[in-house]
Amino acid sequence: MNSDVSRDSAAAGKIRVAINGYGVIGRRVGDAVALQADMEIAGVADIVSDYRIRRAQSKGFPIYAALDEMAGEMRAAGIDVRGTLGDLLKEAEVVVDCTPKGVDAKNKPRYEAAGVKFIYQGGAKHDLTGHSFVASANYETAIGRDSTRVVSCNTTATVRTLNALRNAGLLKRARGVLIRRATDPWESHTSGIINTMLPERKIPSHQGPDAKTVVPELDVVTMAVNAPETIGHLHFWTVDLEREAPREEVLEAFSRNSRIAFIRADEGVAALNSTVELMKEINRPRNDMYEVAVWEDILTVEASEAFYAYQVDNQAIVIPENVDAIRALAGRERSGQSSIERTNDSLGIRQRFV
Repeated sequence: MNSDVSRDSAAAGKIRVAINGYGVIGRRVGDAVALQADMEIAGVADIVSDYRIRRAQSKGFPIYAALDEMAGEMRAAGIDVRGTLGDLLKEAEVVVDCTPKGVDAKNKPRYEAAGVKFIYQGGAKHDLTGHSFVASANYETAIGRDSTRVVSCNTTATVRTLNALRNAGLLKRARGVLIRRATDPWESHTSGIINTMLPERKIPSHQGPDAKTVVPELDVVTMAVNAPETIGHLHFWTVDLEREAPREEVLEAFSRNSRIAFIRADEGVAALNSTVELMKEINRPRNDMYEVAVWEDILTVEASEAFYAYQVDNQAIVIPENVDAIRALAGRERSGQSSIERTNDSLGIRQRFV
């Protein structure tokens, strides 16, 4: 870090965070980081000059060109470009890479050469960092590392819920069906499927093995299908428990993870679109739901088998995980629980929405 601002921030103990890629995840990470008392935005890098980067500029985020050759074009479009990605990396302690799949891996040598810690998203391979992250499962193993990878939306939900059962001594094995939305809402005019469903061709689908990169002890198999909708993902699980347990004990196990929330169909939250309306009612930014929303009144336990369903907001669920990953890599906060509580408070994460 070489600017006066950077030195002042370091002296104040704030973590200087760069965001490379300001799309669906990047702009949400930016807003979340800006809410943290122990962090500040060093800058945002991208190659576009559309409404997204203009919004970042209006929020006071310094803008940089992710590719050197795009700086002139961005300036010509009226963007106040401070410099290139190389310049931004000199100002940051941690960079959150939110670039498209394939681009992310190409950035690794630049991050390493700059001596900056870096966080990848779930589209990247585990091998890129050798560490995959879900705060409630393995925060402490990421403390002080040079890099980590926040796993995908579906894998994050899988780890949160299954590890909650595992921590309670209930989990034996789990088999899940993941009904995935076909594309992000903002891209639904250019991609996605209509009037069909597309099963993933391999069993297990990648989410089960990916969950094991976070918690290797999990006995989990996933099957996935893309559905013609853009609201969110829906998971159905059949879980063999270690022993017979009452339904209340399973619910209690879930309740010990603060990022698992409970919704009820008999209260009108009966479908994926219902939760979107609920997020509007509680004034969530962009209608985002950071929690895994488990249908409390659907969850059923028969002897030593549990059956349940939940919804995943793939645009939002990984945002608090990225915030916690920043703290872990920076090494400022040694307690995963403390980091989770700080992040939850800043984002308004809760277990009951009404």
